[in-house]
Amino acid sequence: MKINIVNLGTLDYSQTLKIQEELRELRANDKIEDTLLIVEHPAVLTLGVKGKVENILVSEEFLQSRGVDVVRLSRGGDVTYHGPGQIVGYLIFHLKNYNKDVRKFVWRIKETFIKMLREIYNIESYGLDGEHTGVWIGNDKITAIGISISKMVSMHGFAFNVNTNLEHFNWIYPCGFKDRGAISLEKLVGHPMDMDELKDKTVKYFCELFEVEPVIMSLKDVLTAS
Repeated sequence: MKINIVNLGTLDYSQTLKIQEELRELRANDKIEDTLLIVEHPAVLTLGVKGKVENILVSEEFLQSRGVDVVRLSRGGDVTYHGPGQIVGYLIFHLKNYNKDVRKFVWRIKETFIKMLREIYNIESYGLDGEHTGVWIGNDKITAIGISISKMVSMHGFAFNVNTNLEHFNWIYPCGFKDRGAISLEKLVGHPMDMDELKDKTVKYFCELFEVEPVIMSLKDVLTAS
């Protein structure tokens, strides 16, 4: 089975959200194949459906002075941070191709990073379900995961901290947890990472876990094919 891989480069969160919504409608009507969007965002905070504003620890004025928006979303989870140096992946996938098994679907996402970190960097991590979903190293999250499903088609996905500015996580209680933090690959290995190389590795491991063949496409080509 083949999937589309679309690298959006660096793109505003709200623009990317509109793209996801358009692609999900197309996928629900079988007008496009399953599609993975890879992107980096300028700094932004997002709140899931049950997210609490009090888990944002800085003022609205503070965020506005830095050009940081707060966006409400339909996904699960609480407040998360996206920013430069973070590889974000959005899955526009029809779960009919994955036995409609949401738990196994999320497991594949987590295992992508657990396996990659172990095999390439000799870093042991683990995945959790429920409120603590994501990939963790000790009490620090290296990959946040949150999806929503409508008409059996997924949206949202993962955020992998590579060269992420970890000080920005001090703006929030990540995912609403006061006793847990965030970590980046850069901090673990002691030097900045090549983002293009990490995007390629992420796609490789992702496709292996999902047992699919990647087809590199532009967004325009995906939309034209519909």
